[in-house]
Amino acid sequence: FVNRLDSVESVLPYEYNTFDFCKDSEKRNPSENLGQVLFGERISSSPYKFPFNRTGTCIKVCVKSYDTANDDQEKKLAFLRKGIRLNYQHHWIIDNMPVIWCHNTGDGTKYCTPGFPIGCFIAKSGESKHACLIHVSPEFNKSHIYFLFNHVDITIAYHEDSGRNGGFARLVSARLEPQSHKHSGEGRLACNGPPMEIPEEHTEKFNVTYTYSVQFEENKSIKWASRWDYILDSMSHTNIQWLSIMNSFVIILFLSGMVAIIILRTLHRDIIRYNEMSSSEDAQEDFGWKLLHGDVFRPPRNRMLLSVFLGQGTQVLIMTFITLLLACLGFLSPSNRGALMTCAVVLWVLLGTPAGYVSARMYKTLKGVKWKTNFLLTPLLCPGVVFADLFFMNVILWVEGSSAAISFGTLIGILAMWCGISVPLTFVGAYFGAKKKQFRFPVCTNQIPRHIPRQSFFTKPPFGIMIGGILPFGCVFIRLFLILNSIWSHQMYFMFGFLFLVFIILLITCSEAAVLLCYFYLCAEDYHWWWRAFFTSSFTAVYLLIYTVHYFFAKLQITGTASAILYFGYTMVMVLIFFLFTGTVGFFSCFWFIIKIYSVVKVD
Repeated sequence: FVNRLDSVESVLPYEYNTFDFCKDSEKRNPSENLGQVLFGERISSSPYKFPFNRTGTCIKVCVKSYDTANDDQEKKLAFLRKGIRLNYQHHWIIDNMPVIWCHNTGDGTKYCTPGFPIGCFIAKSGESKHACLIHVSPEFNKSHIYFLFNHVDITIAYHEDSGRNGGFARLVSARLEPQSHKHSGEGRLACNGPPMEIPEEHTEKFNVTYTYSVQFEENKSIKWASRWDYILDSMSHTNIQWLSIMNSFVIILFLSGMVAIIILRTLHRDIIRYNEMSSSEDAQEDFGWKLLHGDVFRPPRNRMLLSVFLGQGTQVLIMTFITLLLACLGFLSPSNRGALMTCAVVLWVLLGTPAGYVSARMYKTLKGVKWKTNFLLTPLLCPGVVFADLFFMNVILWVEGSSAAISFGTLIGILAMWCGISVPLTFVGAYFGAKKKQFRFPVCTNQIPRHIPRQSFFTKPPFGIMIGGILPFGCVFIRLFLILNSIWSHQMYFMFGFLFLVFIILLITCSEAAVLLCYFYLCAEDYHWWWRAFFTSSFTAVYLLIYTVHYFFAKLQITGTASAILYFGYTMVMVLIFFLFTGTVGFFSCFWFIIKIYSVVKVD
């Protein structure tokens, strides 16, 4: 089977049949799940067919004829040259395994990737580009020439199991080597000629013959159950940096422990001192966070927006946790294509009830009265922003003819899932949340707000919020690079165990950073902690945005306005999701912390 073609220099993937390659006369398209459709995977049967354990050499697949005088054929050639120039990669599948291409790099290391290029080209300056750097043959030295890889040498390894019913064989690996050969004639094909050239400007007719060779070899060392290991082990560029991960893990645990110890020891001393004060003279000398007992639970401004953010953040947090847990347990492995995205979308749709419940109950706790508006904004605000962003991205994909463009029918299906399942479930949760009693506060709120003393630079919100996002971002920094490589450089991501561990550490550090800074605000006699608790941990999303901008300019080779718009459009969705669940974790940590500390001190 053949899958979509993609490139590290463009965000736009294309279907195999968009290019003028050989096509299967009996084309079959396997059914695709929702995740594959959203990721733009388009799998179809290929014209490369061969029986098991039968060697074939230089077998013709098809012949393509081109005449530059024909406008239609010239457009096909121009699109093919564009694909070579942008280094678009084939992705083939044999027995549900990606066919990998291995080659030696300049420093002598072996580099393997689950894709191989359409071809390569030599620039006008004579500089070799992409795969032409690997082919050191003197025939690949003509300037301003495109070379098409029209031949592949396929090697399939199998493991023979002699059991009942005479035994059977299972395929355990598939590799290929792309070649470029200009075949002299259709009668006698010899796959050892000069490379197949496609000049920038051609004035005569020419043919392109696509061929392949296949050989089978028995490999008893690879078991069928572990046949994906050879793909993961061969990717030297994604090997786990054990020392780096352990170093970061130790640092994060050390910092988290220090934060916890400081908070616990300081609070313990404060509570003992406050509770030992018995005389009015001692009470008058009181200072710090106890003075705010009459204002600390005063409802904040924009309570509607805060409750909506908390509801959506709870929904995203639970979805992320369950998805990563299932992936960590092996239910969403890379061999099950599209399963990760499908699981995330289905969970998000089904988790509308917790979102509505948290939002409605929090809004009631904050003494809000526009409960109908709260019911509507919870399922529509943030998902509406995401849907509008994705629809705009989809319009660009439609215009560019990319395979990642979602069809109109699929868009209607997603809209139906949102409005027909998620929204009603959110209403159900909001109904029960509104009927539930509001959170009980351990102290009463005064009618007249307390005056807040003048704050220093270090206790003002901007400084604390910016500082609060640094520690959580340090937790995800290493994993973030590999995740972005997986998304934009089309590399496989399979370290879900480490990702789940980092996710748990991220939640802990978000909680501790938010609680620590919230405690400092209260000690400075500033009771406006509601939004600050949310923004302290959610500011990690701003650092994420800054890093993705750096990654775009420093690491990626993406060219074209459409690709840049798509990159930042999808990035904004990631940043919004990160903003919601990190802010929710920080807020509820502070909420629980403040209720606890004011419930253990004696207040007259």
